[in-house]
Amino acid sequence: MLYPLLFEPNLHPTVWGGSQIEPYKQLLSSGQPIGESWEISVVPSSVSIISNGSFRGRQFDEVVKEYGADLLGKGVFEKYHGEFPLLIKFIDAADDLSIQVHPDDEMAQREEGKNGKTECWYIIDAQPGSFLYAGMKERITQEEYVRRVEDGTICDVLAKHEVKTGDVFYLPAGRVHAICGGILLAEVQQNSDITYRIFDYNRPGLDGKPRQLHTEQAMRAIDFNVEDEYRTIYNNEKERANPCIESPFFTVRIVETARAFHRNLLKYDSFIVTMCLEGDCKIQIRSTGDSVILRQGYTCLIPASIADYDVIPQNETGKTRLLDAYINNKKNLVNRVTRFLKITGK
Repeated sequence: MLYPLLFEPNLHPTVWGGSQIEPYKQLLSSGQPIGESWEISVVPSSVSIISNGSFRGRQFDEVVKEYGADLLGKGVFEKYHGEFPLLIKFIDAADDLSIQVHPDDEMAQREEGKNGKTECWYIIDAQPGSFLYAGMKERITQEEYVRRVEDGTICDVLAKHEVKTGDVFYLPAGRVHAICGGILLAEVQQNSDITYRIFDYNRPGLDGKPRQLHTEQAMRAIDFNVEDEYRTIYNNEKERANPCIESPFFTVRIVETARAFHRNLLKYDSFIVTMCLEGDCKIQIRSTGDSVILRQGYTCLIPASIADYDVIPQNETGKTRLLDAYINNKKNLVNRVTRFLKITGK
C-alpha cells in the first residue's frame, strides 16, 4: 500500500555553497559549503533514498517503476513514460552562482539526448540587499553577447532583482539567470541536469581548476527578448492554497496555515510534492489514516492515488508554510471526458 514518502538527506557541496541548509534541516554541520539539498531526485548520479515506512532504504526510482500510475498519476505516467518528471531542491548561495541558462526540450533532446530545464524559485530567506539575475535588461545581439562574456560585462545587460522572503521567479528554458550570495531558496525544476555556464567570475571550482564555460551552447539556448516583469506576482493569503505557477511542466501552490487544512488534489491525477518551508506539520491521508511528520527543511511525496489529506501544524508558532508542486492533468482529464461524451452521445 502506498503512503506519504519521506527521504534521506542528499547534500551537495559547491564552490558557492553556504552553511544554512544543515541547520535548516536540523543536521550537524559537516564543515563543507553545502550549496544544494536534492530533496527528490531520480538523476542517476544522485537518486533519492526513501527514509520511512516499508520502502525505507529503497531508491525512489525503483519504487516509481514498481508502482507506476498509482504513484505518479495516470496522466503523468502516460505523458512521461513512467518516469518521475521533476527535480526538487533547496539551494543556499553564500556566494554568487554562475551566470547560466538551460535549453528547452527540443534543443536538449537534439544536442544532449535529455530533457530541457524550466524551473522556478521561491525565496525562503534573503539577507538585506541580496539580489539575483533573471532575464535580459536590454536586448543584445549574439555578437555583443560573445564580447560581453569575454570582457566580463555580461551582468551589465541582465535584469537584476533585489529579493525578500516569499518572492517567486519562474525561469522558462532560455532565460539567463543566477542566484547571488545571501539567498536560501526552494527550487522546482524539470528532471534535468543540463546547465550551460555563461560566466563564472573567473573563479576556480572546488578542485582548484576553472569551471567549464559553455559560451556557444548557451548562445543557442538564450531567449534575448526583454520582458516587462520577471518576478511572479501572486496573492499570498493565509488559510488557502495560493496559485503561484501554472506551466506545462509543473504547478506550484503556496500554503500557510495555523490550523488543520484539508487538501484534496485527486482531481489533478498527479503525485504531490510538499516542501516544508517553515514550521513542522503532520500530513494525514484521509483514505488510509497513514500519517507522517514533515519537518521544516524536508520534503514529502504524496502518491497520486491517495492525494486527499489534511495538513496539521505541529510546532510552537502554531503555523506551517508549505510549497506544493504537481503536474496539473485536470484539463487533460476534462478534455478526455468531453471527447468520450461526444463519441458516445451521452
